[in-house]
Amino acid sequence: MNILKAGGPARRPIALADPARSVFPDRLPALTSIRFWLALGVVLFHYQLNIVAEGEQGLALIERARLAVDFFFILSGFVLAHAYGSQVEDGSYSHRRFLIARLARIYPAHLAMLGLMLLIVLTALLSGQPFDIESYGPEGFLSALFLTHAWIPSLAPNEWNGPSWSLSAEWAAYLAFPIFAWAGLKVRRNPWIVTGVAATLFLGLDAFYRWRFGDLLTHAELNFGVLRIVPEFLLGVGLYRLGERLRWSRGMTVAMATGSIAALIGLMSVGADERLIVFSASLVILSLAMLARTQADQVFAHPWLLEAGEASYALYLVHLPLLILWKNGMALFTGIDSSYRMSFPEAGVLLLLTLACAFALHAFVERPARRWIRKRFLFSDAVR
Repeated sequence: MNILKAGGPARRPIALADPARSVFPDRLPALTSIRFWLALGVVLFHYQLNIVAEGEQGLALIERARLAVDFFFILSGFVLAHAYGSQVEDGSYSHRRFLIARLARIYPAHLAMLGLMLLIVLTALLSGQPFDIESYGPEGFLSALFLTHAWIPSLAPNEWNGPSWSLSAEWAAYLAFPIFAWAGLKVRRNPWIVTGVAATLFLGLDAFYRWRFGDLLTHAELNFGVLRIVPEFLLGVGLYRLGERLRWSRGMTVAMATGSIAALIGLMSVGADERLIVFSASLVILSLAMLARTQADQVFAHPWLLEAGEASYALYLVHLPLLILWKNGMALFTGIDSSYRMSFPEAGVLLLLTLACAFALHAFVERPARRWIRKRFLFSDAVR
């Protein structure tokens, strides 16, 4: 038995720093609430890996749900363009304040889950359980701690909170945000050219990744996963500027949102090419944002949906550590190997527990820590 192997994002929706300067309203509830379903898709993807027997095929819709990470990368570019676009235009943008705000958003929950994984590892060592030192070594821990583990080709697996590879990619994009802002947010930048460059860059990096690593760019994670976010983040920035220029009626916006979501689900259900699914996701993001412009997003604005969307990041981070704890705990109590296949009822119970823990992590760690960091390092600047 291997004790450490289990198998293979306040209630406010997204806000704009200065809404008076954008055609988009201050709040974009559709882009907030949909984050919960994206995070849930990633959870179900990992559950399916632990339910379906090795060599068998699960549901294509759930298998393709792993591409929610790409959706998040595009969404991140869109949202940060929404929040900082006016500052870039008028020259008031501060990269220091930007990075502090981004760290306040991603780091507290990541640090909490990294601490949990460290506790699991130490418990395994002290109890004499089989231990995969290659996946849980000190070098991997430090790279996860400093969020650099997706920046270079990986020579060994890093299981220190597996989902955090995407945070490493996000952190790289945050560090390089002035470059993305120059490319996509400066006045007179043509959004069609920006989105076209992003799409071309995506295809070019995909070709490079297939040549260098023998796999699709959408499979880049620990192994140079930073390449995956570069074109997708830029695509999100370009989509934001494009959305500012579009003039859709309320009916057209609703039809585009409904149709793009249906098309995305359909493509995922038939196991379509992952690159096509990524481009379809970009249309979903644009159409959902346009719902706010035409005031057709009330269905997404329920407080429960917004809270679930805010807790999606915690759900994304907590689900794998809990899966590891659950399967290894069951293995210890029953004497079976931790690689056993879960039943559907067992997965259902684990999902309920995971949702409860995610909301708790968000309410008692992520949100208060974010507020404290912002108050201590950002709000204090304003009164000096």
